[in-house]
Amino acid sequence: MTYTNLPKPFFILAPMDDVTDTVFRRIISSCAAPDLYFTEFVNVDGLQSPGRQKLMKKLRFTDAERPIVAQIWGKNPENYYKTTKELVEMGFAGVDINMGCPAKSEVKAGTCSALINNRPLAVEIIRATQEGAAGRVPVSVKTRLGFNEVDFTWHELLLRQNLDMLTIHGRTKKEMSKVPANWQNIGHIRQMRDDVDVATLIVGNGDVESRQHGLKLTKEYRLDGIMIGRGVFQDPYAFTETSPWQDMPQDERITLYKKHVELFANTWQEGERPIHTLNKFCKIYIQGFDGAKQLRESFMQAQNINELKELLENIQYNGIDK
Repeated sequence: MTYTNLPKPFFILAPMDDVTDTVFRRIISSCAAPDLYFTEFVNVDGLQSPGRQKLMKKLRFTDAERPIVAQIWGKNPENYYKTTKELVEMGFAGVDINMGCPAKSEVKAGTCSALINNRPLAVEIIRATQEGAAGRVPVSVKTRLGFNEVDFTWHELLLRQNLDMLTIHGRTKKEMSKVPANWQNIGHIRQMRDDVDVATLIVGNGDVESRQHGLKLTKEYRLDGIMIGRGVFQDPYAFTETSPWQDMPQDERITLYKKHVELFANTWQEGERPIHTLNKFCKIYIQGFDGAKQLRESFMQAQNINELKELLENIQYNGIDK
């Protein structure tokens, strides 16, 4: 596969740690599939260490989640090379390097968005990854507008690395998610792509609420694709042209939550994911009706998956539009 085989514009489910695992990707697939899925981001240094097995759950996927790209992060170029070779053999459709996560621990370790300030290492990592891919799958980068401030020299450098795709989150590392995404700057990087005269596809990311919203942005800023992240928390059908979510009866939403819980139970039978990782999803489904807050709280207090399933089976639909 190459990214150029995707429809134009194409839509991607963003990588979100402890969120976009194989279970949630399958839920999104059953609602409205994107054109491309990303995994959670997984550490290459951890994968090439004795702790490898604990991380392998992040790379689990099924045919329902194809085509899927593995997003990786870390600091050691040799580990990027080794990991990428493995990911190709595992059947991933591409490899993406996380150079945008603003989390303090990652930045302190000199990884992710810290690479904006360590460009020799960033280039070395890209080349090691490309060597590991050996042309068998595309290699891409996801990054931000800059570290403390917007810095287009960073994006020019990336555009000169023969990347297949470059995803830009429309904020700096310093801004985190505290300000609206700046799409004009994303559009400027799209123009830079033409000025540098390379074939790298440009994808925009940040505050996209729906497919229609994304289509408007791709047209205005002449982008190749859109990545949707937190928008799927507002609407699991965000990738479809006409979402039924806002008018969906609450019992149907709860049925979808039950499906999520069952899939979670069947997928992580060895306890690879603790039940509290389900908590963040509860608000997607259980909201917008009388008693929703109390119901969510009861679900989130469940001590194990069987207790949660029992609560769901005995749910009272008071105040729910059936």
